[in-house]
Amino acid sequence: MREEPLRDEVNEWIGRLFAPENVDNTIAELLGTQEAGRDGGRDLLAAAKKRLASAEERLRRHQAAIEAGIDPMALVEVINQAQAERAAARSELDSAPVADTLSEDEIREMINSLGDVGAKLSDSTRLGDLYKAFDLQVSYDPAAHEADVAIVPMGRVNSARVRGGT
Repeated sequence: MREEPLRDEVNEWIGRLFAPENVDNTIAELLGTQEAGRDGGRDLLAAAKKRLASAEERLRRHQAAIEAGIDPMALVEVINQAQAERAAARSELDSAPVADTLSEDEIREMINSLGDVGAKLSDSTRLGDLYKAFDLQVSYDPAAHEADVAIVPMGRVNSARVRGGT
């Protein structure tokens, strides 16, 4: 896969989120994710716990199969998948939003503190710092040529699916 097309698509997405004409919508979305976190937080945590338990159970079954004599190479793909799902569920649980929420003014102040996001996106020397400020997370599926991209400002998630690259 070439990194440039994916990076460009991610940067376009971030640029749209933080473009001056879209900042109000981005703030509204972030406020909405806080509401969803409060209202549906228990459901989201329960679902993540269920996915974690399922992945761990599959890993135990695969380990038992290996101990029973199954060729470990035959299970590499399913073990890798279960480990990835376990890691994702653990990450989701570890980064679950806290009960405290931010006001619209606090979110706006945080966005303003980023400065000119568009300029930073076009300056490769500052791009890494911007990605760190967003806590940019990318999970790439090479078989589907898809990437799930998320920014986790303040422990909340805005995400998009990006297709492309070869």
